[in-house]
Amino acid sequence: MKPNPQLKKFMEPYDERIQALTMELRNFITDLVPQANELIWDNYNAVALAYSKSEKLKDAFCHIAVYSDHVNFGFNRGVELKQTVKLNGKGKLIRHISLKDFQSFPKKEIQSMIWEAVGISENLNNELSDKNLQPKSIVMSVSEKKKRPKVKRAGNTV
Repeated sequence: MKPNPQLKKFMEPYDERIQALTMELRNFITDLVPQANELIWDNYNAVALAYSKSEKLKDAFCHIAVYSDHVNFGFNRGVELKQTVKLNGKGKLIRHISLKDFQSFPKKEIQSMIWEAVGISENLNNELSDKNLQPKSIVMSVSEKKKRPKVKRAGNTV
């Protein structure tokens, strides 16, 4: 699935390293679970991408949050996962890892955690299935005010 064209615009304030890391994580998810929709929020403090077999955040199994100097890769119901990778977070459900580069991303371990998270999502909503033949990249909302890196970097890669 191609990213929504607005994603490139949302990513422009971030430096090349953060843009590249975000797209590598995005491609990892969309290659692994090609039937997932991508739900995009251009929020006040981060660009957020959630992956769901529906068009609803409540059905999302994982997400990416883009910040100035790192990217969080998270699970919407991370507390319920058998954690083969130590996840951070103190909320009721969401857990994440913070990354500065794709080389440090534990692909094999995260892959099994993603499949477990997909299973949890499907168990909570039995209407979800692998039959989503037309996955979409959807902009859910755009905040008027944004906290972004102060200096736009040259040579954007998205």
